[in-house]
Amino acid sequence: MDLSLVPNIKNLEANNFFLLAGPCAIEGEDMALRIAEKVVSITNDLKIPYVFKGSFRKANRSRIDSFTGIGDEKALKILRKVSETFGVPTVTDIHEAADAEKAAEYVDVLQIPAFLVRQTDLVVAAAKTGKVVNLKKGQFMSPGAMKHAVKKVQDAGNAQVMTTDRGTMFGYQDMIVDFRGIPEMRAFSTTVLDVTHSLQQPNQTSGVTGGRPDMIETIARAGIVNHVDGLFIETHFDPANAKSDGANMLDLQYLEKLLSNLVAIRQTINTL
Repeated sequence: MDLSLVPNIKNLEANNFFLLAGPCAIEGEDMALRIAEKVVSITNDLKIPYVFKGSFRKANRSRIDSFTGIGDEKALKILRKVSETFGVPTVTDIHEAADAEKAAEYVDVLQIPAFLVRQTDLVVAAAKTGKVVNLKKGQFMSPGAMKHAVKKVQDAGNAQVMTTDRGTMFGYQDMIVDFRGIPEMRAFSTTVLDVTHSLQQPNQTSGVTGGRPDMIETIARAGIVNHVDGLFIETHFDPANAKSDGANMLDLQYLEKLLSNLVAIRQTINTL
């Protein structure tokens, strides 16, 4: 993907990976701005093009009492404020066709969740907004099958599309990343590796998804070595008390060291 197609993105280092990062869900204005300020500072120093991520609503929840959001318009306005305050583009996921036009008024990239990536009406609605579309690979799909989802976006008249691997179901309660999928998907689209969702442990008996944040750097390093174009990392300054997906998010205090290591790896790979 030509990063210049995303409004406000700073193509700081042509040979570097880009980053989609932020909280799983928008919990409020102060938390969003606090996280964005820290990530912007880090990515500017490391010359990493950055897109702020935050879900305005969470629809794929295990339990009916799970946190779903603070209100659509309120959360979308916070995403807009992040963009205006820090001069960075934003990405949020949508769950039904009617969400596409609404969210497109506030953000730069529309993300299709993995569970919904085969929903043609949803994918086409996102494409028709003219925004960049990020297609999460279904946990049940092969990397090669994602070319059909990409073609739906392109056939709807939108060439601004990328794919994101977020792991494949391994039994009922674990995810596995097949790194052979990165070059396979890069053959037909810009490809992102969703590091933190790849470490989820879904379908826990409690109804609250678990995770392995201790493996974040392992998965991220492997993605960089395999020439992934971008990384997706959910991060929070207090994961233990985050209202969504705290079990697999990266503690914000560790982000700078992680990204510094990854930039060094990418620089080494680029010399080979």
